[in-house]
Amino acid sequence: MQRKDIVPQGMEIIRERFHYSPGVVVGDTLYIAGQVGRDEQLNVLDGANAQYIQAFENVSKVLRAAGATFDNVVDMVTYHTDVGDLANFMKVKDRYFTNQVPAWTGIGVSALAMPGLLIEIKCVAKL
Repeated sequence: MQRKDIVPQGMEIIRERFHYSPGVVVGDTLYIAGQVGRDEQLNVLDGANAQYIQAFENVSKVLRAAGATFDNVVDMVTYHTDVGDLANFMKVKDRYFTNQVPAWTGIGVSALAMPGLLIEIKCVAKL
């Protein structure tokens, strides 16, 4: 098995501090670790829409670093601390998935890995 870790510029701290790769390519498949609404300094953004946008921007960074786009995403799992805000999340999601849409599973959770996080997005893409 050949694998390649994907650590986009600005995400090195994730690998250093938390010991995981933002993405891993095996064959023609890219596995993207759950991306959340925090910036490069690991600051959690204020507000749901800001976190939704940042989480998708973080997914985008991993996709680009692997030579892919949102059209390559075939499966997406999202974790929501407030499923009552799903309509707003979908509006942001639709800005990123403009052509191909993935299989999608949305899961309500009571909390995520850092205090204040509202969303986590995990994807699989075919390269």
